[in-house]
Amino acid sequence: MVTEPPDPAADHAADPAADPARRLVHALVCAAAEPALTGVLLFDLEPGLLDPVTRLFTGLLTGAAEPARTGAAEPAPAPVVLGAAGRDEDLWTRTRLRRDAHGITFRTEPGPLVDADGHPGPPPLVVVPDLPRLSVAGMRAAVQLLGADVAVVERPGLRRTVRPRARWLAVCRAADAGRLSRHLLDRFAVRLPVPDLALPPPEQVLAGLPPAWRTAAVRGVPPVPVTDEALTRVQDLLGPDAGVRRELALARLARTVAALDGEPSAVAGHCDTAARIIGLTVPGTPPGPEPGPGPAERPSAGTTPSTVRTRRPGGERRRPSPAEGTLLETGPAEGIGGGPGGTPAGGGTPFPEDEPAGPRDATPLRGPGRRTSGPALARGPVIGTRRATDLRDLAYVRTVREAAVHQRVRRADRFTIAPADLHAHVRTGAPERVLTLLLDHTCRDGDWDWQDSLAPFLQWAYTSRATVQVIEVGAADAKDELRAQSFAARSVLDPQVLAALYRAAGRASPLAHGVELAAHALRRTFRQHGTGPAEAWLVVVTDGRGNIPLRASHTGRLTGTVAAAGVEDAVEAAARIGAMDRTRLHVAVVDPAREPYGDLPFVLADSLGATVVEGRTGAGGDDER
Repeated sequence: MVTEPPDPAADHAADPAADPARRLVHALVCAAAEPALTGVLLFDLEPGLLDPVTRLFTGLLTGAAEPARTGAAEPAPAPVVLGAAGRDEDLWTRTRLRRDAHGITFRTEPGPLVDADGHPGPPPLVVVPDLPRLSVAGMRAAVQLLGADVAVVERPGLRRTVRPRARWLAVCRAADAGRLSRHLLDRFAVRLPVPDLALPPPEQVLAGLPPAWRTAAVRGVPPVPVTDEALTRVQDLLGPDAGVRRELALARLARTVAALDGEPSAVAGHCDTAARIIGLTVPGTPPGPEPGPGPAERPSAGTTPSTVRTRRPGGERRRPSPAEGTLLETGPAEGIGGGPGGTPAGGGTPFPEDEPAGPRDATPLRGPGRRTSGPALARGPVIGTRRATDLRDLAYVRTVREAAVHQRVRRADRFTIAPADLHAHVRTGAPERVLTLLLDHTCRDGDWDWQDSLAPFLQWAYTSRATVQVIEVGAADAKDELRAQSFAARSVLDPQVLAALYRAAGRASPLAHGVELAAHALRRTFRQHGTGPAEAWLVVVTDGRGNIPLRASHTGRLTGTVAAAGVEDAVEAAARIGAMDRTRLHVAVVDPAREPYGDLPFVLADSLGATVVEGRTGAGGDDER
């Protein structure tokens, strides 16, 4: 028998905030029980744990572990998974085929985000495996639905006012949070870092929950009042610079914690527990009334099911026996820390966007301009497959493979493809603007900064949300100095683009190979008819002194005398770009005005069919020749 003094403060201090699994379970129960906490955002979750967490959240929403419903639980609906390919047409509406007396007709119905409105059963679950890669349409949908009491959907063929019921579960790397919109992040009321999460099987976790928590996760909790002391505590925990949405989120989480404990109102102790759940450091329990005692099987405020202690008639406490079903094995109490309010309690912070690691996109919720001609569904690179709703853009290999699985069951004389076997491609959005930069690091002197010359092109790429292809020639830290290096970036805000502008110069200049890589990149961009960008820029910054022949770049060996072979190969490779379609492609060569051989950039520009832009300030002449 283990006896401990009845110290309520010890109960708060023993709260297992250092265990990400207990915090996560407590947070998911609160999100399932309270409609105001519909969004759960997990930072630095291991990809392999996304499926167990999804099954755990689904089990809470459907009541799979509720004793009163054992054997009769609602069927778990398939989660709605959102990614980079989500479009407004796929999220808000869906087209159904109907057969009536006049033949087959089409009908527009609510899409997966709003189709549960007005229907009985558990709320649907929306899963976002990588929030920074979520499409702009998906981000806008999250901003509109998360935490909203009413949403109005107006799409072609559908106009409806709905009450959002779906719960959202999103995952994001803490390092990428600074690139997201604050409007989007603030919509997730429950946010917690889980970098070191070790989650038991979801079935075991569900079985170890208190019965009151299982019931509350399905049927909800009654709203309880929040005291003025609790509101003051919320402001102290978050600090003076916290926004209203953060304060509301923490207050609602504290109110839900109090309701789960069966308390008549939320006090400061519940705010401390809510802060520990999302990973904030609690400086200390303020003086004030402690949460009142509840039933013996109910966890006290500031504890999780695994730390519940029940009182015996003699006044001593005992730990629950294994037969009573604990959530997780209780370990030794660990200190929470005593930093100021808002300081992370180890393992990260729920607000990593306050200190972004790189530049932020000014308009993250605005999508790039798109052309409307042609079928939009057939644009962009293929990123997966899904069941087909029409006969456009079919994935033939996946369709045949799906049909082959059922041939033995169908027992047909010939190979048969049923409508259920049809699968179509899932494509990410094709970029409408592309910027290709060819940077020759050997042409940059210590007294010349080429960023001033590149600023107009970088500004165009930023305002038009263009993708960027960077080709580097002559870098000092190149893996192979005989070859050019290239990488692709989603925008000019990518840290790789900024690093490329400051790279030190090396000895070799494989300019011919760089021009060849640029030609290949542009050819891939314009290869397929109808899917190429509406506008593309190729900007070449070089003095034209290529001292590595193209053959040496291909073979990786430099033999014999180079002479002018590198320059001649660069001009010949540039001629292939000069023959491309100029209705969508624009080419510019930035002249660093280096002597001798100051005419080489103009020779290269003639072969490219490019405009020459004066790069060095004060070199004389017009800005553009």
